[in-house]
Amino acid sequence: MIVLAGGDLVLPDRLLTNASIVIEADRIAAIETRARIDSAAARVVEVQDCYVVPGFIDVHVHGVEGHDSLDSGDALAAISSRLPRYGVTAFCPTTVACSPDDLRAVLVQVAKARVEPQGPGARVLPAHLESNFINPDYRGAQPPECLRLPLSGGTSGRAKTSGSEPGGSYSGADILEVIAAARADVGIVTLAPELPGGMELVRVLVAAGHRVSLGHSGATLDMAMSAIDAGARHATHLFNGMAPMHHRTPGVAAAVLSSDAVAAELICDGYHVHPAIGRLAIKSKGIDRVMAITDGTAGSGLPIGTTTRLGTLRIHVVEHAAVLDDGTLAGSTLTMNRAFETIVSRFGFSVVEAARLCSTTPARELGLTGLGVLAADAYADITVMDRSFRVVRTFVAGREVYGRS
Repeated sequence: MIVLAGGDLVLPDRLLTNASIVIEADRIAAIETRARIDSAAARVVEVQDCYVVPGFIDVHVHGVEGHDSLDSGDALAAISSRLPRYGVTAFCPTTVACSPDDLRAVLVQVAKARVEPQGPGARVLPAHLESNFINPDYRGAQPPECLRLPLSGGTSGRAKTSGSEPGGSYSGADILEVIAAARADVGIVTLAPELPGGMELVRVLVAAGHRVSLGHSGATLDMAMSAIDAGARHATHLFNGMAPMHHRTPGVAAAVLSSDAVAAELICDGYHVHPAIGRLAIKSKGIDRVMAITDGTAGSGLPIGTTTRLGTLRIHVVEHAAVLDDGTLAGSTLTMNRAFETIVSRFGFSVVEAARLCSTTPARELGLTGLGVLAADAYADITVMDRSFRVVRTFVAGREVYGRS
């Protein structure tokens, strides 16, 4: 038995101050209003002057501290072991567009990590494929040579991009075959529904049980709404990698904001999305329809000036983000504890609302029963932060996987 004693517990509907959590095995046994619990059988962990929150769930993260999800070997195990120091207890390994062989290799890692975790770390969830099926005009840092159309047969499946080099003799159908062979390990698939065959791909992926996300897209409002009607239920980093929202041409961003059927990711660093717009988006959609994400890369946790990679592309850590050689934004260097801090200090929301954005809503949207909340009988996936939102301790299934020395 472990008792986290004397902290401020961030419950789903309120902040319970100077209280305690009792952990037995992998579950929360009780939420106690007392700061002190005397038990000879318990290991008591003092957490006074700390926020105790449900462990963060990052549904969009490419890497951390020099490790990228598409690296060979045990990249996902390395990422899993490092994310808890930032309060993450579960994550969707996220890939950029890549070859069938590279995609197959990372999905083998996902399957292995989900069944047999290698050492203490964050839970590895089914992957998020920021896939080959995106609009070249809104690709951002996605490698253009890997983009394909959701059509079968040779080069007919290659999306056209000016000046791009051939990305190998594979088609969109080849990518879909890899996905089909690893259904259980592919959770979210980002795509642009306006591509030829895109709307049919939405229907096919939804029918196969995947969570389709609208992103890297120049879809019109009507196209995006049609994709939502076809089953899309997710939006990838709202406002980023999509046509700007205009009052006469509202586009995919407006479709996402206006539809209760879709939950939206939001990069909560105050840079990718200005705090005023972040606040407006959350208030428009509601706390329970927005998921805070990092879009973190291998540059996350590394000092400014570091050079690392996103997939096969070289990226550089700058003050607010990661960029390609030409200055194109290439994901972020954000971590989830800093996202939580930004939501509170710059977006103006409470710690209770921040916990719902960082933990509760992602868990519910991904169907993760027993995660994302502090409640009796929930899994003991818990993050402890000091008043400056620095992570002090992280627990996964009742096991301490990170403790700040």
